[in-house]
Amino acid sequence: MKIGLMGGTFNPIHNAHLRIAAQARVACALERVIFIPAADPPHKKLAGDVPFALRCRMVQLAIAGNPFFELSALEGERSGKSYSIDTIRIFRERLPDDELFFIIGGDSFLELGLWHRYADIFRSCNLIVFERPGCAIDDPLGALPVVIRGEFSYDGESRRLLHTSGYFVQFVPDQPQNISSTEIRRLLAAGKSIDGLVPPAVAAYISQQRIYTECP
Repeated sequence: MKIGLMGGTFNPIHNAHLRIAAQARVACALERVIFIPAADPPHKKLAGDVPFALRCRMVQLAIAGNPFFELSALEGERSGKSYSIDTIRIFRERLPDDELFFIIGGDSFLELGLWHRYADIFRSCNLIVFERPGCAIDDPLGALPVVIRGEFSYDGESRRLLHTSGYFVQFVPDQPQNISSTEIRRLLAAGKSIDGLVPPAVAAYISQQRIYTECP
């Protein structure tokens, strides 16, 4: 089975997250996409200190009714920073017969050299990289850290970086978007509407729980 792993703070989850997951499923014929909220993100401070349980609940509400999407609370079940390689390793142990695809944005791909044990990510699963407007990756090989560049070759026709392990990095162009969690938090803090930016059930939950009313 082909399974997508989509991590993030989901603070909050929004319609662009859902669109990217749907596009990834089509692009690589995924049978499931698992949303994995970060409990303790290592690369940035969690805005508003929104509890893990609330962010998981928002994801659960956002994907309800979609048979291809599911939630994993894995990163809340262990202590320490939510390093992606550790999450991938656990899924690899739990799903040894499945083909895993780690879904990230082009901006994250360009910063992978700063991630914990980043080289092991390429040796553990496939990656699906969404190139956002203003963040096109014109030279995929050149974007890789120099120390691992020799482990890859690039197939321009398929737009794939091929790793010596047999795994690959698939680049997928993303549509222009004006949705971000930061902007949603700003609107909520200002008392403005977020209609059309998040699923209605998520908007209702945010209102009921009074999340993001003070700090964007």
